[in-house]
This record gives sequence, structure tokens and C-alpha cells, in this order.
Amino acid sequence: MIKRAIGLSGLLAGALALASCDMMPGGSDAPELDIPEVEPGELSVDTMKDITRQLSSDEFEGRMPGTKGEELTVALLTERFEAAGLQPGNGDSWVQEVPLVEITGKNFAPLTITDGETDLVYDFGSEWVGVTYREDASTQLANSELVFVGYGINAPERGWNDYEGVDVTGKTVVILVNDPDWESEDLEGTFNGKAMTYYGRWTYKYEEAARQGAAGALIVHDTEPASYRWNVVESSWSGPQAYPARGDNPPPMTNVNGWVQKNVAREILAAAGQDLDALSSAAKKQGFKAVDLGLKASTSFENDIRTFSSQNVIGILPGSEAPDEYVIHTAHWDHLGRCKPAPDGDDICNGAVDNATGTAALVALAEAHAKAGPPRRSLVFLAVTAEESGLLGAYYYASNPVFPLDQTVGGINMDAFLVAGPSKDVTVVGPGKSELDAFLNAALAADGRVPTPNPNPEAGYYYRSDHFAFAKQGVPMLYVDGGEDLVEGGREAGKAIADDYRTNRYHGPKDEFDENWDWSGVMQDLQLFYRIGRMMAESTSWPNWNEGDEFRATRDESCASSETGC
Repeated sequence: MIKRAIGLSGLLAGALALASCDMMPGGSDAPELDIPEVEPGELSVDTMKDITRQLSSDEFEGRMPGTKGEELTVALLTERFEAAGLQPGNGDSWVQEVPLVEITGKNFAPLTITDGETDLVYDFGSEWVGVTYREDASTQLANSELVFVGYGINAPERGWNDYEGVDVTGKTVVILVNDPDWESEDLEGTFNGKAMTYYGRWTYKYEEAARQGAAGALIVHDTEPASYRWNVVESSWSGPQAYPARGDNPPPMTNVNGWVQKNVAREILAAAGQDLDALSSAAKKQGFKAVDLGLKASTSFENDIRTFSSQNVIGILPGSEAPDEYVIHTAHWDHLGRCKPAPDGDDICNGAVDNATGTAALVALAEAHAKAGPPRRSLVFLAVTAEESGLLGAYYYASNPVFPLDQTVGGINMDAFLVAGPSKDVTVVGPGKSELDAFLNAALAADGRVPTPNPNPEAGYYYRSDHFAFAKQGVPMLYVDGGEDLVEGGREAGKAIADDYRTNRYHGPKDEFDENWDWSGVMQDLQLFYRIGRMMAESTSWPNWNEGDEFRATRDESCASSETGC
């Protein structure tokens, strides 16, 4: 039975309470939202078990894109989507081809900084790392002028532009990691206090540098604001780097994107007569002006380039009244394939939790929605490839959408259901960003649970999973993890289970299926996702990002140009 008795006014207090914990809350002038009540879904725990077991078996070899494991995964998902009652999501096809490019740098020259008389020379790996996004056999940065641009942010909606009054065309910009108010004790500030915004992520900083015409971009690594040590940077930015093929009209790209150790940056700035701490302090203040350092940077390296193709798997349950309006569910099907062996010699990273569980959830939700009958809007179930390589399948879909993004109402991303038993709460990553919080709060109220905000907002986890690719294009997306306050054992037990997984199984060969798992908590979370998806699909509203959110302008522009969607 569908009811339309719930509007935003009935949920506003809960939504704002949640929003105050992380990121920016919506204003009190938010429009009334149509949030229908929905009946619980008929969700199959056997489906969750069977698909998780299959996907994480050794036969699937860790589900690395471009391998036998991909072939088996795509075949299984196609079969189960069709059996669930879905239709092919890409015309007559169940898949979207995702062309990928893998670039492996080699023969790196040192990074050399000169004032024309004295050279500072830094070794690749230990002192700096760099890659190119260009499909060129060789890469060169030759005597490129260095400019310190603070946090490298251009955010008109926040009255902030670190590039104002400076031309960095052909130059190399030096950028601080995170955003200006990351040291705040609370969540108040131009950039949401200690909660990282998209402007604090390295992805944004490189993209903005390229838009400004820079030839190179070097981020200053600092462990606390980055939330990871230099060894993570060194390992992640050396070896093969994969990207979606960019086609004939690629976005602007620098020649070199890289990182430098903090002590290296300090030495470079000192050679320019500047102090890193003083400039960092100045860069936190509105109106900061970029500083020409009077130095030049040079480096070079060669690239091995490999092209290959992977697949996103797409199914759709067409809507009964508004089939051209779409609610999307995403999960990544891939994992790491063969990896560093465990002490017992096991070298298959099976990825049972990450993310066979989320992939199985797509099928279980599809079955339940099909049993309930088509909702008003269409439901899309998208299993994306190459998340572990940098959200590549999601980025490709978001840049080449099968269903128009201005007709996509919003969505839910599911990445790793930690099997921990039932909880009293759920962990909301990035609360307060959009009006989807109202749908989440309604579903939580129906399930008798409460939201817990992300405990580490400064780490920017909202920008690290597949939903982010859609958010960048303006589509409101929810990202909700399992709860921390377990029915049995409370927060202490929840933390112990999470810590054990991160320490002993995450991205390792021991993330394996266990026949003794207690699935009750997973099914509890799955019911929540069912309610949210069904509410969005039965609604007539078009939820937006909250005022001031970094993705609001993109959505508003998309909606303004649409005649059929938002």
C-alpha cells in the first residue's frame, strides 16, 4: 500500500540533526518533498548467500577486470538479473562496454627545481611521484615556472578563488592537500570545518589545475590532512594507472600530476625565499593571492600504454507511470584478482565482503522490487567495473549515461556489507549534502533505527566510492554503511568487528565467504535500501543537493537545460 502522508516538514528536525554532524545542512526554506510510505520488501537471504558465495569463490579468481573472472561475473549477473524479472538496461544488451587505458610510467628522471644557478634534485618514489593522464609515449616537463596556489580551489559559490589574478598557463602549480579549514575542531566554516569537501580531494585539484591551463600540478603531502602516509601515495602512484578512454573531446589535462614530500616542498619554497608554514597559514584566509616562486621545474619519463575493454552490467525495471524517470542502484562487481599471498600461499583476493556482498544486493533488491510490481518510476540496477582502479566503470557511465542524468532522480550506492549482526543504527557517509537525507530518515524511522554520522569526516570518504562519479555530474546520491552500535555488544563490538576486517581481511586473500556468517544485519540494511529506493521511485519529487553544496550548481545547470527531467 502506498501513502503520501509524509512530507519534509515531518522529517526536517531529524534531517537537520543529522546534517549538523557532518557537512552543510539544508536551509529551512527547503521545499516540501513527496515521500511515500512503502511496505517492506520480500528480500531473499538465500540470494545474498548464493551470489556472494559464487562471486567470491576461487573459480572467479578475484574478479579482476579483463580476466576469466570478469567473464564469469558478467554471465552470472546477466542470468540473475533476467531471472529476477529485469529487462536489459542498454537497449537489447545487458552490458555497457567500458574502454580502458592503462598507462605505466618508467625511466623516471628526477624532479629538478632550478633558479637558473642552483639545482635541487629529487628522486622518484622516495621524494616525489608523478603520472600523466595523456596517452603519450613520453612525458616531459621542461623548465616550467612554479606557482604556489594555496589549496588550488576555485569555488564561486563559496566566494573563493585561489587562481584569481594569476595566469598559470604552461606553468606548474604547487598545491596544499585538503581544504582551508581542515584543522577546525567542528564542522563550521567556509569549507565545512574539519569535514573534507570535494575541493580537498586530489582529484579536484588536478582537474582544476588542468582547467586553468597548468602544465603540471604538484600536491604537498602532509599525513594528517591527507589521512594517509607517504607510503600510500608512493604505492598508489607508481606502477600501472588505469583510466577510462576519453574519446575525441577529452577534458583539459596537465602533462604531469604528482605529489612531493612535505620536507621537499619546504626546501623548494625556501629556495624561493618563502616559508611553507607562513604560506600555508596565509592560504587558509579568503582573498589569498597565488605566489610566483621564481623557480622552474623539469622532469621526464616514458609510458607503456595498454588498451582493453571491461563491462558494466545494467538491468532495469521499467516504471509504470513515469518510465523516463530513473532511480539508480550501484555496486562494483570487481576486485583485485591475484594479489600478495597470505602466509598459507593463498594469492586470490576473493573480495567476499568487498564487494561480492554489494553486487549480490543488486540482485536481491531487483528480485524484491519485481515481486512488488513496477513502481511509478523506473529502477536501474548498475553493477560497475574497475572501482578498485579508481571508480572507472562508474566514471565511464556517468560520462556516457545510458539513461540521461537530468532524468535520473538520484541513487544509492552499496559498497561492502560488513557481516556483523543487527545494529541500532547505520553509518551515513556525507550526511547533510542533499535532500535525500529526508528519504533516508523516513526509511530509518520505519525500521526503528537511527543515523550515525561518519566518524571521520576529515577523511573525505564520500568522495571515494562509485556514487561520487554521479555526484560530480550533479546526481544526488546516498552512501550508507552498516551500523556501529550493534544490538549485541554495542559500539565496542561493532568497532572490534570493523577493526578485525580492516586489519586481517580488507584487500587481502582472507576476505572470503564464511558459511557461518550471521546475515541478519545485512538483511536489515538491505531492507533499508529497499525502502529508500521504493520511496524515491514512487515519489513525484526531484530531490536536489542542499544550498551551498559543491554539486548543487552542476545539478541546477542540468535541470535548467532539461525539458523532460528535473
